[in-house]
Amino acid sequence: MAAIDYPARMRALRETYSTIEQVANPAALRERIAELSTQAAAPNLWDDPEAAQAVTSKLSHTQSELTKLERMGQRIDDLGVLIEMGLEADDADTLGEADTELADVQADLGDLEIRTLMAGEYDEREAVVTIRSGAGGVDAADFAEMLLRMYLRWAERHGYSTKVLDTSYAEEAGLKSVTFEVKAPYAYGNLSVEGGTHRLVRISPFDNQGRRQTSFAAVEVIPLIESTDHVEVPDTDIRVDVFRSSGPGGQSVNTTDSAVRITHLPTGIVVSMQDEKSQIQNRAAAMRVLQSRLLVLRRAEEDAKKKELAGDIKASWGDQMRSYVLHPYQMVKDLRTEYEVSSPAAVFDGDLDGFLAAGIRWRRSAERAQ
Repeated sequence: MAAIDYPARMRALRETYSTIEQVANPAALRERIAELSTQAAAPNLWDDPEAAQAVTSKLSHTQSELTKLERMGQRIDDLGVLIEMGLEADDADTLGEADTELADVQADLGDLEIRTLMAGEYDEREAVVTIRSGAGGVDAADFAEMLLRMYLRWAERHGYSTKVLDTSYAEEAGLKSVTFEVKAPYAYGNLSVEGGTHRLVRISPFDNQGRRQTSFAAVEVIPLIESTDHVEVPDTDIRVDVFRSSGPGGQSVNTTDSAVRITHLPTGIVVSMQDEKSQIQNRAAAMRVLQSRLLVLRRAEEDAKKKELAGDIKASWGDQMRSYVLHPYQMVKDLRTEYEVSSPAAVFDGDLDGFLAAGIRWRRSAERAQ
């Protein structure tokens, strides 16, 4: 077994940490914490519970970000001292402890580096995710429900709050579509790489002949609109329809017309909300999601115009971005990054971090290549 070049490994760690520190900017984080702390101490903060929750969430996240950064710097310093002690004393036990910590620090530093790659305009936003079943009939509807559980379990693992906004159930099983929020800073930066077409290959549990079935589901991820965003939606540009909320199989959940469907006439975008208790709440939630989609559409149009002017019009994302194969072998593979695992059950249970990290690195590389 080759001896570890400790000085070289430590130099690499310190260089990586230095780069992360420059991007994260501890001084700016401290200023942000002070600003948010002042807002959180305001006596009328909880007059608007939703705004108050946003302030306290951002404060907690920023404090956590600074703490992680400072602790990582201390861990690297402590590791350097441990290695120095082990080398000076030629102590195998101390060096063995250093080897273990070195591996742990490298892994945690890689996770910290992912945060520095999320520097997009909306990456720090909360996310709105919509899943729609595609080709594949009842298997596709069931697949959409599997993806919903996957994302909710991922959020649960990280302690992120989620809220289902609208659900359209399929007739036999599964979901036609579902829209939900992930209420955590950088939720959009993390989940934006999930947008695209997902494919499932398995023996269909709905086929009495036990045949293999391929089904598809589309995932859309948009950043949640904020009060600082200016997306004007004139009343003349929308049509609002109200209807009764419903559950699986069409069972009535509400005896009043509380569900709301808003159609944006210029673009044809349709947003439905039925999970709030009142029509007013559903309309407000639907408008928020509509504005978020219009914000993304505006940005996409601006990006397309820039590429057109530059004479470089090419798609950076393919329609089919990930395959989940349950038969004849077990594998989940991202077709953009080539990242793959052989444990679909773990992925469907929310073990997504490896795919997200690979996707974020891939996206940053693609952006640099443009």
